[in-house]
Amino acid sequence: MKCLAVVVVAFAVGIAGGVARAEAQANVWQPSSGRTQVPIWPAGKAPDAQPVSGPESATKGAGKWFVSVTNVSEPTMTVYPPPAEAKNTGAAVVVFPGGGYQILAIDLEGTEICDWLISRGITAVLLKYRVPLKRTEPYSEPSPQALEDAQRTLGLVRLHAAEWHVDPHKIGVIGFSAGGHMVAAVSTHFEKRAYPAVDEADRQSCRPDFAIACYPGHLYNEDHPFKLNPNVPVSRQTPPTFLVQAEDDPVDHVEHSLTYYMALKKAGVPVEMHLYAQGGHGFGLRPTTRPISHWPQLVETWLRTIGVISD
Repeated sequence: MKCLAVVVVAFAVGIAGGVARAEAQANVWQPSSGRTQVPIWPAGKAPDAQPVSGPESATKGAGKWFVSVTNVSEPTMTVYPPPAEAKNTGAAVVVFPGGGYQILAIDLEGTEICDWLISRGITAVLLKYRVPLKRTEPYSEPSPQALEDAQRTLGLVRLHAAEWHVDPHKIGVIGFSAGGHMVAAVSTHFEKRAYPAVDEADRQSCRPDFAIACYPGHLYNEDHPFKLNPNVPVSRQTPPTFLVQAEDDPVDHVEHSLTYYMALKKAGVPVEMHLYAQGGHGFGLRPTTRPISHWPQLVETWLRTIGVISD
């Protein structure tokens, strides 16, 4: 009987463990049906790996208007090709959701952005980068793991450009809030990888051909307003950039966009900026009665202006 009791207990523990693993796996964010997220690093090869406090989880908490993903230790990308009814422009955009480098607003600033891009014939690549990262105020440097993940993903898109029907010279980035900071980071840190090369993808250029930063933060020195964060070294090689932000943004003040705009202008980089009186922070693509909701149309016009897409 004692042996039977041990077997029963072991069986119960095994079931409980299996259920816990299944629940943890079920709580990992997954893209919509028909799309697959794939690791951007070979197994065990992600550089500067950091421990996380628990399993990855995707939740929509009470009072939140977006799905929050946290504890991402295995970054992935999900490719969204344009549908058959949309003319493929050959352009591609890597999407960086925001979340203060602590979480990812995976729908508001991720999947919804991808749906908009593919409807315009642009291949979208959603990057689920590593979070949370050690937070400092202000961010004095680009977040190491996030920058590594961004550089790696741009290299992967260029490596697979022909397979994905993408022009390797029309690969850009878009990011929101902390993702907007990532846009600036990868736009100014591309001459050298932040990690040792792993494979052929890391021999491709990781410079974006164009960049879109939406309500970005951490771009100016908090102690010296309108002085660019020295760890965002703008140069003439920084790609053409589009900036959009609300003047009443209570999280990342509009001075971040203003400072980055002035630095880009000074360096001779083509830049377009749109500021709105109202809109707050985290407005994404969701429609409102405010003029700021029309920013996507302005991006589309800008992309035509710089020759990325055509009518």
